[in-house]
Amino acid sequence: MTGSAELFAEGLNAEDLYVDVGEVRLHVVAAGPEEGPLVVLLHGFPEFWFGWRHQLPALAAAGYRVLAPDQRGYNLSDKPRGVAAYALERLAGDVLGLIRAAGREEAILVGHDWGAAVAWWVAARHPERVRKLVILNVPHPQVMRRALRRSPEQLLRSWYVFFVQLPHLPEALLRFGRWRALRGALTGSSRPGTFGGALPFYEVAWSQPGALTAALNWYRAAARRPPALRGPLRVRVPTLILWGERDRFLSRRLARPSLALCDAGELVFVNATHWVQHEAAAQVNARMLEFF
Repeated sequence: MTGSAELFAEGLNAEDLYVDVGEVRLHVVAAGPEEGPLVVLLHGFPEFWFGWRHQLPALAAAGYRVLAPDQRGYNLSDKPRGVAAYALERLAGDVLGLIRAAGREEAILVGHDWGAAVAWWVAARHPERVRKLVILNVPHPQVMRRALRRSPEQLLRSWYVFFVQLPHLPEALLRFGRWRALRGALTGSSRPGTFGGALPFYEVAWSQPGALTAALNWYRAAARRPPALRGPLRVRVPTLILWGERDRFLSRRLARPSLALCDAGELVFVNATHWVQHEAAAQVNARMLEFF
């Protein structure tokens, strides 16, 4: 398990699992009592399960059964070929399959970055499977789509989304210099020391065969195979939005319109960057446990 030494050093009894969720097999790190309420943690780009290393021990200690998968295409999970394999509906299907494989009817979903986009979709389309929803620094899909069409500010912030649509060149650039650009993307957009000693584990995850192209295919599928958004995609399950207000990639102006699409929502701004669960781990953990 990549990075498992750190978790065990913290006294966490974590399990290293491979779970068949339907189309793919996901690598999953599981912690906490098996009978506890189920929490699924969904990472974003360019992370993997290790991005939740500060949340796993806290939630498990509070009695929750916590599953942190490497999402489709990342690290040790299956990496199907082709852009179509990373359409949002299929990513959401993986989450539903993981809940079923755990023998549960529902779960609390927590998502950051791309993981939050998947969590929004699952909660809106399959509310019967979601007990509660926690979103970290990603707007509701309808809000994001509208911003990319109407907001020059957000278009400028999201320039990389258009760059990665190119074939081959993004992969070559990101691999150059031992992942210099990806390492810089993390360290340059976060508080000093946020990723520090964790970067070697990220480099191992990025180096898994096919992982980089698979991760970029999430962006490519979003542009080429966007999900149908007919009518208001309201979220009816209780929702907590935690937003690092110094996010370089996503404007805080997207947070309140996202809240407006939730029937029972709460918005909390945090003094952090996009990487809020890393930089403000204690605050994020306390807010989540209070909300649960």
